[in-house]
Amino acid sequence: MQNREQILEMLSGILVEEFEIEATDITLEASLYEDLDLDSIDAVDLVIKLQQLTGKKIQPEAFKTVRSVSDVVNAIEGLIKS
Repeated sequence: MQNREQILEMLSGILVEEFEIEATDITLEASLYEDLDLDSIDAVDLVIKLQQLTGKKIQPEAFKTVRSVSDVVNAIEGLIKS
């Protein structure tokens, strides 16, 4: 079972490695689209990476409302618990 800190660490690793985002820019409050400059294609790539890491199928609808790093952590936390 992963806690929020571990999920954030995993997510940060993906954002830094795959999307070349500065680690210092990644906070729970950071907006994926405004602060981290991701676009919709990046968001799809992120979902695919998260699916590979969690082994869970992520429904695209579940990520439609995701706007911040905190939202992603909450979504992953919900998936892991289900």
